[in-house]
Amino acid sequence: MTGAFVTRFAPSPTWYLHRGHAFSALTAFDAAREAGGRFILRIEDIDRTRCRPEFDAAIFADLAWLGLDWETPVRRQSQHMDDYQRALDGLAARGLLYRCFRTRREVAEEIARAPHGAMETFRGQPLPADEEARRLAAGEPFAWRLSLDAAAQALGGFGALTFTDETRGRVQARPELGGDVVLARKDVGVAYHLAVVIDDALQEITHVIRGEDLFEATHVQRLLQALLRLPVPLYRHHHLLTGADGRRYAKRDRAETLRELRARGVTAADLRQELGFR
Repeated sequence: MTGAFVTRFAPSPTWYLHRGHAFSALTAFDAAREAGGRFILRIEDIDRTRCRPEFDAAIFADLAWLGLDWETPVRRQSQHMDDYQRALDGLAARGLLYRCFRTRREVAEEIARAPHGAMETFRGQPLPADEEARRLAAGEPFAWRLSLDAAAQALGGFGALTFTDETRGRVQARPELGGDVVLARKDVGVAYHLAVVIDDALQEITHVIRGEDLFEATHVQRLLQALLRLPVPLYRHHHLLTGADGRRYAKRDRAETLRELRARGVTAADLRQELGFR
């Protein structure tokens, strides 16, 4: 990792950007500018079922409207699947992954059936070889899951896994909170957790600046960094913006988008001032 300050904004083109995205992008952009560092835009478009060209184009238009600029070429995850596949192959070769044939519903039902408080996240194990072979021959879909048990054995436990958060200081990573996370599945060739740590390493990101809603994800990502022997950036998890109803802005709630703000006459300067930026 270089000694320079390098940060990024990494949206997914699954809907139009809203105020929360603007706040996160401006926070990272201003931090890079104040440090005399670099600001990188990355497009996280691995979800082929939800990403759309119009949302992709809107990201660039919205960020330019806000007054941001970024380095080119822009990395698009969909164009670098080989990078993620190599990492998956390496983890599988070390016995750190297993094929899980359970559906999302079956996983949720198993967690729900567990005694209260006994299991909040999924922990599984490989199937017997003959059953796995039978299911593969039948063409049953599966997901590659990271085995926490195998990972703990490979690292001698998780006690040495820490990361630095600018608000919290040194944090003990607890990847067990995420359970045996999915790293790849048929409909999405690679999962977010794996792609993001590979990208951050390849792009020499030194500071990850993102919302508080992704703090728990950092625990899993710290484990992947250790298993893949990747550098560990510094983290800053900023507060989340909320609307008048007290709920945070979210795509799923169809929060008012930046393009809608422009359409009703809001200027970039107006929005920057509203969000606390000069």
